[in-house]
Amino acid sequence: MAFPKSALASTMLCALAPGAYAQEATKTLAPVVVTADPFGASDGNTILAPASVLSGDKLRDKLGGSLGETLMREPGVNASGFSAGASRPIIRGLEGPRVKILQNGMGSGDLSAISNDHAVGASALSAQQVEILRGPATLLYGSGAIGGAVNIVNGRIPTQLEPEPTGETELRAGSVDGSTLFAFSADRSAGNIGLHIDGSMLRAGDYRIPGNSAVDGSGDRGKLSFSGNREDSLGFGATLVESWGHVGASIAQTDKLYGIRGRDENSRIDLSQFRVDVDSLIKAPLPGFDILRVKLGHNDYQHTELEDGRDPNVKFTNRSLESRWELSHLPLAGWRGKLGIQTDNATVQALNIADPSLSPTVPRTHSSAVAAFAVEEKNFGNVRVSAGLRVEQADRRPDSNRARDFGLASGSLGALWAFTPGYALGATGSIAQRAPSAEELYSGGMHHPTETYDKGDARLNKETSNNIELSLQKTSDSLRWRANLFQNKIKDFIYGALGGDVCQDSGLPTDGVCDAVRERSFRQGDATLRGYEADLSYNLYEHGWYGRAFLDSTRGKLDELGNLPLQPASRTGVTIGYQDAIWRSSLTVLHANAQNRIASPDISEETATRAYTRVDASISRVQRFGTTDLTWFLLARNLLNEEIRLSTSLLKDYVPQAGRNLMVGVRARF
Repeated sequence: MAFPKSALASTMLCALAPGAYAQEATKTLAPVVVTADPFGASDGNTILAPASVLSGDKLRDKLGGSLGETLMREPGVNASGFSAGASRPIIRGLEGPRVKILQNGMGSGDLSAISNDHAVGASALSAQQVEILRGPATLLYGSGAIGGAVNIVNGRIPTQLEPEPTGETELRAGSVDGSTLFAFSADRSAGNIGLHIDGSMLRAGDYRIPGNSAVDGSGDRGKLSFSGNREDSLGFGATLVESWGHVGASIAQTDKLYGIRGRDENSRIDLSQFRVDVDSLIKAPLPGFDILRVKLGHNDYQHTELEDGRDPNVKFTNRSLESRWELSHLPLAGWRGKLGIQTDNATVQALNIADPSLSPTVPRTHSSAVAAFAVEEKNFGNVRVSAGLRVEQADRRPDSNRARDFGLASGSLGALWAFTPGYALGATGSIAQRAPSAEELYSGGMHHPTETYDKGDARLNKETSNNIELSLQKTSDSLRWRANLFQNKIKDFIYGALGGDVCQDSGLPTDGVCDAVRERSFRQGDATLRGYEADLSYNLYEHGWYGRAFLDSTRGKLDELGNLPLQPASRTGVTIGYQDAIWRSSLTVLHANAQNRIASPDISEETATRAYTRVDASISRVQRFGTTDLTWFLLARNLLNEEIRLSTSLLKDYVPQAGRNLMVGVRARF
């Protein structure tokens, strides 16, 4: 169905006019709290761990079929764009194992970090809040979080009692892929037991695209085949809440089936994850300490790659158990903070079930890690200092290869000087180390969705990243802004290089199987990434007109080989809108420059990407029925039907982003 650009744009622009609204007096909207920040700071006040937080209606407006799509319009955050179902966030040009994905502060337990075709197991479709963290706070969650951490908050283990049922449900439909989404969450207490349930169901077919899917004109036209995406999730939680604290547990099941449109081969991935979590908090557990928090997380994850969408090929499995023990201490000589221990045990493998005689893509490998960490903060007059330290022992034990042990140490120190009321100047320096993953060390088999034959190297060293960041910000009144400059110098950066003779090196039959894939070898070299972010906002926390603008840019280079592959394009984004108790609307224009700084073809990149301008809009109206708020909404994405290819996507030459998408829906909060 064709929609005239001028008519759609005019409709959305007219919707922004406040004269059409039933206006109320100016009212303050409460900033949200960053739950993953060790000091419980609010959004916009996480000064030494720059954060973006999406929650409430703003999260629902940006919600996509993947975590990367949901966050890709935040400053400093891009998406891998591999498919509609598998797209991870990229933070400041870093992705994969350098960006930690969390669910309620615990590892996601999936295998999305090891390859772009693997989806994030934790569902964001029924999330209450999504947080993006960088800086000292990330040391709580892993030494390898060089790029940062993303925390999906769903409140599955309730920590407070709700005497009356509360919750949210949403139903929406989209035009570009014939999608339907139903999501819900609800809380209620029974005596001193808090109860929670949440779930979601997404059904999306192949999406429409402008033009041809391939840059050379040899691909699909009108619709992108193998781009469908479906997801089901269901979770339950219960917590005993007492005056001394709480103890609770949850179980959850997530199932996904999504397509991968490749260059020469197409596939689907059938994913399943079962998760059990435990969360307990004890107040005043020991003299000098105010809170002891213990978390446990068990994940049973698997996904099967279906060649041509039908035939099972390689099956990946990961069974993991994580524990976190955190002690928050009372102020000591003015310092406040947390001490903790984290353990992580996982067994991963990827076996060729179509032909068991072939070598495994990843041999069965047991990985374990034990870490101790501390994050502290203190005010020295108008200077706030934050420091973090983490030491870790990580082991890799394959069934058949060389075992490796890695001693890791990471630290961070930052200060923020409030040189005049409402203004501050900050600086943060950090050193972070990451152990190579089992996949980087021991891979040795076919990987059809990426059309590669992966070869690990058991001799790889640990990565060491030296990072520095400077910031200048205004944090009060209606007009606020922040500017960040950063540089990351990474020694022994691990990357995948294309080259070699697959038919000769793999032992595969020379009947066309090995000719259809490229050999990808994991190698190391020193790398440097530098860039900036600037974010300006007006009236985000008040009713009335509001606006936001941002700039971001990242430049990454391998010191000996030129540009890092798949680096984000420089971007400029502007949003204007109006909000009151009844109406809310927005118009967003995001422009990405052409990305001509590509890596050499023998690394993993061949072509540049063109500039694009994406226009999104939204309008919603709230109706109140007793204690229930009913919100009717209309969302428009890629309003001008622009052909968009992400420079960060491994499949950018064959998989453009979706065309114009209109979504209508209703959301109820009670």
